[in-house]
Amino acid sequence: MELLYLLFSIFSTTLTTLALSLFLPFRLLFSSRAAPPSSVSLYQGTVWHQRRRPVHHSFNYSVRYALYELNHDSHSPSDHFSADEARTIAKTNGPVFLLTIPPSVGYEQNPLSIYYCYDIEGSSKSLKKCIAEDMHGSWKIKTSEPEDNLLVEISVQHPKLGNYFSASLVARRVPSSATDHALFFWLMPHKVALWIYWHALKLWWKKVQFIQHPRYSNPAYKEEAMARDIKLSSCTAFASDSQYKSEANPVTELKDRSAEGHLFKWRDAKWPWC
Repeated sequence: MELLYLLFSIFSTTLTTLALSLFLPFRLLFSSRAAPPSSVSLYQGTVWHQRRRPVHHSFNYSVRYALYELNHDSHSPSDHFSADEARTIAKTNGPVFLLTIPPSVGYEQNPLSIYYCYDIEGSSKSLKKCIAEDMHGSWKIKTSEPEDNLLVEISVQHPKLGNYFSASLVARRVPSSATDHALFFWLMPHKVALWIYWHALKLWWKKVQFIQHPRYSNPAYKEEAMARDIKLSSCTAFASDSQYKSEANPVTELKDRSAEGHLFKWRDAKWPWC
């Protein structure tokens, strides 16, 4: 039955993508004179994934990201935190930027989103906290401020598998004034999904056990996730030694501290993402 749902989802998504892609040239024609929003920056780079346990598996792919300034932009994805929500979580008072892959022609596939929360101190601003949307595990995240160059490094300590997974994003800002955003991100979520499911198939071929989403086996998974989230710690930012660190592009490392007013926002994953 789940296979039928998956096949139906692929079929319906393909039809929607095809229809909206056919309308894309007309949208570009009528919006060619409109200036792109100045509060969105575009990045292009490479993502590396490495899984160490239970078997070794690694791959990389090209990716495109958008950085939204949530204070001013009204076109940021609607299913993310608002600037005020992020400031409440981070206890900051300055601008908030969201790094994410926006939906394209009716489809969304976004493995990780990061909020950069700044404090205003006098006439200057400084990065104080980052918020990452991700899954269960002990996560260590290192990130640079999103300027001309962007670096995100992730390592995950799993309760049973230990230090089993790491990933990184290295990207450069591209000129956004001469680029239509819909065209820039055309089929980007689809490409990410293809890479993820293709390598999931390779892991299955390597006899890595498939882990079903708990919603199919545990009716109380939401309550358990919320209870577990209360125990999670927030993160504080501080400078870290790194080959990417410089005065113009400092690296911020996020580590645990005691939980203070940790907030939780539930969002169900859209099929077939699980």
